[in-house]
Amino acid sequence: MARSILLVEDSDPIRTAFTILLEDAGYEVRGAANGGDALRMAAERLPDLVILDMGLPDMTGVQVVRHLKADPATASAPVVALTGRDEDADRRACLDAGCAAYWVKPVDTQRLVREIPEFMNGEGQGIGNRE
Repeated sequence: MARSILLVEDSDPIRTAFTILLEDAGYEVRGAANGGDALRMAAERLPDLVILDMGLPDMTGVQVVRHLKADPATASAPVVALTGRDEDADRRACLDAGCAAYWVKPVDTQRLVREIPEFMNGEGQGIGNRE
């Protein structure tokens, strides 16, 4: 069975593009357009990785990460933040909440795909594409 990614992104075009990219790389991708759906989907079936947009319509990405990490059923899922905000305070808040990395859009998609196994294995840590 393919390793699974929960892709949380409120923009349909971005979610579709990332879904195609990740499926082409061999992952099973489930998509959510908001934080509430993401939390429900993660609880129903724990993903191997969550790629999480920080700007969602119903809650912030930091709130989603905190909920995931506070629930023993989902706490082990690694989370990579994906955002349009390149601010140190936002980066620090995401990492402090439990994100494994903070990626700023536009991302180097090939690099992200190469690093996904590290995040799934608990080895990926850091600030992502703005080192």
